[in-house]
Parts: sequence; structure tokens; C-alpha cells
Amino acid sequence: MTERITMGRRDLLRFGGLAVAGISMPGLLTACKAGGNPAGKAGNVLRVSQPADATTLDPQKQGDLPSMNVLINIFDTLTVRDVNDRLVGGIAERWESVSPTTWRFHLRSGVTFHNGEPCDAAAVAYSIQRLVDPATKSPIVELRFVTKAKVVDERTVDVITSRPDPILPQKVSLFGGVIVPPKYIKEKGDAAFAASPVGTGPYVFQSWQRDNQIVLKANPKYWGGKPAVEQVTFKVMPDAAASLASLQSGDVDIVSQLSPDAAQQLGNGPDLKVVTSPGIRTFFVSIDTLSGGPLGKKEVRQALNMALDVPTLIKSVLNGAGQQTPTLIPHQSFGYDPSIQAFPYDLAKAKTLLAQAGYPNGFTTKLTASAVDKDMAQAISGQLAKIGVKATVSIMDAASFKQRLVSSNKQALGPMYFTGNTGWTMDAESNLQSFIRHDRRQSRWNNSQADKLIDTEEGSVDSATRKKAFTKLQQLLVDEAPFLFLYQASGLFAVNDRVQWKTNSNGTLAMASAKLT
Repeated sequence: MTERITMGRRDLLRFGGLAVAGISMPGLLTACKAGGNPAGKAGNVLRVSQPADATTLDPQKQGDLPSMNVLINIFDTLTVRDVNDRLVGGIAERWESVSPTTWRFHLRSGVTFHNGEPCDAAAVAYSIQRLVDPATKSPIVELRFVTKAKVVDERTVDVITSRPDPILPQKVSLFGGVIVPPKYIKEKGDAAFAASPVGTGPYVFQSWQRDNQIVLKANPKYWGGKPAVEQVTFKVMPDAAASLASLQSGDVDIVSQLSPDAAQQLGNGPDLKVVTSPGIRTFFVSIDTLSGGPLGKKEVRQALNMALDVPTLIKSVLNGAGQQTPTLIPHQSFGYDPSIQAFPYDLAKAKTLLAQAGYPNGFTTKLTASAVDKDMAQAISGQLAKIGVKATVSIMDAASFKQRLVSSNKQALGPMYFTGNTGWTMDAESNLQSFIRHDRRQSRWNNSQADKLIDTEEGSVDSATRKKAFTKLQQLLVDEAPFLFLYQASGLFAVNDRVQWKTNSNGTLAMASAKLT
């Protein structure tokens, strides 16, 4: 059965211009409880595997998913997305805009940090000031317009911005709004705080064995009620086969960030299943439109988009775990316009556009990608070859790719690179903020109309005005094609039958609502 599935996948990938073998997992499809620690005897402990360790446990100095997955259980934020993606209260019970540049947050009473320190307006103001202080060197950019956080009274905080920010409550629903303990940090210092974090969240930090595991214990004094699961252990397991074998033997309850290939080979059984969660992380190819040559012409960029059979890419490389996006905005986000159509797959029209632009025989370029995205990059290259565009794939290790991605050198990753972006605010602003306006960190496009539309949607507090700007911007993106528009990926998890848990579209491993049977 394993070989039949793998060969089917090979055929699909070859159709898209790529032939690869599935990952090797000997014995993976055998009985789930084949030894080790049977799931039923694990006690009230939830064990979750991640392919990478946290980089830091200081929530205001991280920007990666493995760190966030752990920290979302230790710390609270002002607002939060529930499992149905609704924006609800976290530390803040309610909020309102009291002026075009001031949002007021009303806090819960009686909330304390794990060390007993009060979580009041002073703590919230300190947390926001620490985040936006350049000395913190936070990679979190959502609060870039915040100039000050002001204590109104013990349970009320004003967040003041340099310009109107219509979605500030959404921006503080994850690590833009994380609350840290002022007294503890001032007494212990940043390094000690990162090594032994103290928050107000549903779980209390216990221990961290680097590149091995992080252990959290349920907070009996949590304002939302003590979690049903007594202990959560995050296990670092880079090898997919090893993590899935641990799931089958009962040593792990959840395998996170499951690859589509592994999910297909694993399948569902009586004691475990693969769970697909609708995701909001969009993937695309950034194009250097500024350096001249063929990529400087919109007809060429339109042709490249028409050469891509995105549904087949999703089926062949992701095993169907994704949804095509017409531009950079996921379907769930505010601002997404369902009337905007994705580029059609049309090789004949693509070749015609290339000829009109002066490249009847195609051209040669380079497509850079992280090693984790190698399969997709090669499949894209294979499809582009059908119109004569020879995109040589350059693969980099994940750390080097990320370093170049966030550097000030906009040509550091070459003429085209494959990447993804998560807009966890569920507002299109987050998907566009770094890539569109000409002066932003990762923009490689200079269009005055796009700049004005970005200014409108970022600065207006009127929803209708913002929605209109987003629609015009999406129309412009399709016309100018400064990117290759691809898909939003679904989250894949493998879980055993003792776990009752649901994540939301941002895909974080928030375990406060989890239960074990």
C-alpha cells in the first residue's frame, strides 16, 4: 500500500515538472500501539512534537512558529482569536477607539502573573513600551505606529499611535499584545526572563532541555480556569519518520507541522488520524521587478502566472492540503474580494505574451527557495519550462534563507524567490504590509497607485473605505503581476485517539482547551 501511494504521488509531481520519492517510514502503517508507552497509560500529560526547538522564550524577541507554539501557552495577550477565529477578549475584556489615534483597553480584574505579580494597567503599558522600544530589537512589526501606552487607571490603558490604526485590536491578538511582568524583568534581567519565562497564561514554565523538550504545568490560578491537561510537553523531533513512529508507539500524542507527504503515507487508523486545519499562510513567488530585464515587464510576469497550474501544484506537492489564492490575501481575511479571479492556466496565452514582450523563445532566470520548500520550487520550475522559461532552482538552508529574506538587500535572494507569509490578524493589511509599498522591507515593486492604496487601507478607520482600497489593490496586483500568486496552505496534524483539541486558522498550538480521554 505504501508503494502504491508513493508512485501515485510521483506521477503527479512528474506532471508538474518534478519527480521525487516519498519519505521513507518503514513500518509506519503497522498497528498504532506496537510497543513503547501505550497512549492509555500516559496519564494526564499531553506530548506534542515539533520539527524545531524554540529560539527564545522571551515572547517579544521571537518571530518563529516553534517559539510561538510554546509561548502562547505561557503568556496571554490583550485580545485573542478563539477556535472559531472570532476576535474575543484576552487580558482586555473590551476596547474602543476614543480618538483617531487612541485605542482604550479595559482589563480583567484579579489577573496575576505566575510569580504572584499583579497584571494591571501598569504591566500592560510596560509590555507595550518594551515591545516598541528599539533597544528590545523585537522582530514583531505590527505595532510600528504605536508611540506610547498610557495608564488611565488600574484597569484601563490607552494605546496611542502616530497615525490612525484601524486594526490595532487585531494586532494585539498575538505577540503584538503579549503581557510580560515588569517587576520580574527589572529584577532578573532579559536573559533570565528568556531562560525562565513568567506569564499569566494557562501553563507555567517548568523546564527547557535545548533541542530536546520543553515542559509546562497547568496554572491552577489561571483566570480562565485551570486547564484540563495537567502537563504539556513539547518534544523537538526534526525527523518526520521518528515523530510519527513515536505517535504510533504512544510516546507522542500530537505531531505538528506534518508534511503532506507524511500525512498521505500515515493515513487514518482506529487509534490515530490526520487532522486538516484551514490555514491562513499564503505562499507566492516574489519577483524583482526593479532590476530590468524580462521580469521588469508586466506581460512577462502575467505569462509566468498563466504558465502555473496551481491546482495541480496543490494536488501533487501538497496532496491537496491547500487552496488557490488569486493574490496574496487568504480567503478568511478581511479585505479578500471573492470577485477577483486567479490567473487562468493558459500556456498558449502565456507564450503569446512572452512573444509580445520580446521573448518568443523564453529566457533564463533563477528561483531561490528554502530547503524545506525544495519540492514546490522544483515543481514551479518544471511548469515554467513549458513556456521556455528556464528557472534554475537554487536551494538554501532555512537559516540562511531567512537571514537574506529579512536583510536590507532586496536582491539577496535573486530575481525570484519562493516564500510564505502569515497574516494572523485576519486582516489583509498583515499580508501586504511588508511586500507592497515601495519603501517596505521586502517590497521589490514600485507603483505609486499601490502605495496610495496601502496608505488608505492602513490609515482609514472606515471599514467600507478600507474594503474598497483592498479590492482596487487586488485588481492592480492581478494586472501588474509583481508576484507569482499561488495558494494558502492547510495545517496538518497527526493525533491519537486520546486527544480532544482544535486549533484556529493561525495554527498555533494553544492547549488551554485541550482534553485527554
